[in-house]
Amino acid sequence: MDIFILALLWTAWCFLHSAMISVSVTECLKGRLGDSYRFYRLIYVIVSVVTLLPILIFSNSVQSPEVFSWNGSLVALRMLLVIASIGLFYAGAKHYDGLQFIGIRQIREKESRKGLTEAGGIDTTGILGVVRHPWYTGGIFIIWAARNLDLATLVVNVVLTAYILIGTVLEERKLALEFGDEYKEYQKKVSMFLPAKWVRSRLNG
Repeated sequence: MDIFILALLWTAWCFLHSAMISVSVTECLKGRLGDSYRFYRLIYVIVSVVTLLPILIFSNSVQSPEVFSWNGSLVALRMLLVIASIGLFYAGAKHYDGLQFIGIRQIREKESRKGLTEAGGIDTTGILGVVRHPWYTGGIFIIWAARNLDLATLVVNVVLTAYILIGTVLEERKLALEFGDEYKEYQKKVSMFLPAKWVRSRLNG
């Protein structure tokens, strides 16, 4: 029963997190809130964190049997995933605007940029020229490599991975609407999560 509640809580949180920044919701709020809309990103971040905390507490309280452990030769793979995740977060942080990400810059400048990069547009340099979503890739790596898997952790990881994958597709549609052909060209040249197109371009010279 606890596993079912756990899956339900995480699914509800993911749905809320996505719904709050969906195009339909944000466009509606822009029209209704006017200049006050610049506070919305910060409110979104606060609501996301506050609603996440009790779910994390409940998750840690659920006891379930272990289904997988990082032992033996798998330890090397685990460390590789952790190192790759840290590298992706660091590389991405060099391009994303932290103040824009949490909503402070919108309040200061009384406007909201289309993208979360420092320039507010499409940045194709550095890691963003290798994969389009380094933080999402790093997120998937770390949630699977962070700990051994009991049944509760497995359920949470499946929900979060599905959320990241589905959320990224929805975000891509939103970015394509905002940036048009410029973003579509970016999609053609750079892979979403894994650097397949980047590797192929290097191999082809």
